Amino acid sequence: MRNISFLCSLVLAILTSCNHQKHQEHPKTTYKVTNSILKDTLINKEYVSQIHAYQHIELRALEKGYLQNIFVDEGQHVKKGQLLFQIQPNIYQAEAQRAQSEVEFAEVEYQNIKALADKNIVSTSELALAKAKLAKAKAELTLAQTHLKFTEIRAPFDGIVGKFEDVRLGSLLDEGELLTTLSDNSKMWVYFNVPEAEYLDYAMGENDPNEHVHLKLANHKMFSEEGIIETIESDFNNTTGNIAFRATFQNPKRLLRHGQTGSIVWPKELKNALMIPQRATYEVLEKKFVFLVDTEGHVKSQEVKIAGELNHIYLLREGINTSDKFLLEGLRKVKSGDKIDFKEVSPSKVFSELHLHAE
Repeated sequence: MRNISFLCSLVLAILTSCNHQKHQEHPKTTYKVTNSILKDTLINKEYVSQIHAYQHIELRALEKGYLQNIFVDEGQHVKKGQLLFQIQPNIYQAEAQRAQSEVEFAEVEYQNIKALADKNIVSTSELALAKAKLAKAKAELTLAQTHLKFTEIRAPFDGIVGKFEDVRLGSLLDEGELLTTLSDNSKMWVYFNVPEAEYLDYAMGENDPNEHVHLKLANHKMFSEEGIIETIESDFNNTTGNIAFRATFQNPKRLLRHGQTGSIVWPKELKNALMIPQRATYEVLEKKFVFLVDTEGHVKSQEVKIAGELNHIYLLREGINTSDKFLLEGLRKVKSGDKIDFKEVSPSKVFSELHLHAE
């Protein structure tokens, strides 16, 4: 009797445990799936850029001598023709005065010989020789005056004076020695590198030859003026596969200066862009994937190529089409080859819940 009682108790305990386990089982998960959509949109592509002044030149000493005067300071705005530096002109002044004296002497000599030639006292060849001597003296005077003028370094255009290159009053300068730079920043040339595929899209598309771009500055604020793409370099960089574009920006407030950096923001219109929510993707080794779900609920991993990005949205180049259903949530709970229960959610509802409407 004791054995029978023990067995009954054991069976009852097992049945009770099984019944309790059944009550503890979780209901089967139903996953949401949706489709991609096609829509016209506008994206902003960004490219690191280098900002150059429209004109940026080096100012060098044209003659050897001691630096006698500095009339400007670093960073100063100057006007075309303004005197910037002066090299000690004494020697060149003396040479110019001597050349002037030679011209006056040759002029007197020429006039005397001409008077004699008019009376047929001297030959015409002697008159020609005197005339040539006068022309030579005038040429030497012009050369001496040019050398004297070279002692004055003037601004060839309106601009900003750059850093002085180790020149101080009294410095002995050699011919060709660098003094400073001068930048005309009334307008700026901004260079940025474009990948070959994007260059081909631009070159083969119906692009505006004066297409507008924007400039994001180093403080992440946008420059007030729009730029215009004006030219493309002739050669690709074989190392990077990029080619340089140049955009021109007017700089009326002189905010931009030579050597600054920033980013070109290039708005590009996309027709029938294929869009999916970013949260429907996962990443493996820097590649993007989605989980496709067929009509029977079988899950399959599929790589997608990203063409662009908006807030909460990826624009796809390839990988799926609008008829493909993909998993919207629970990506970490499934793996390729699983079979799941799913519920379809309309793309319009999914995208309306994203905080951006891509118009």
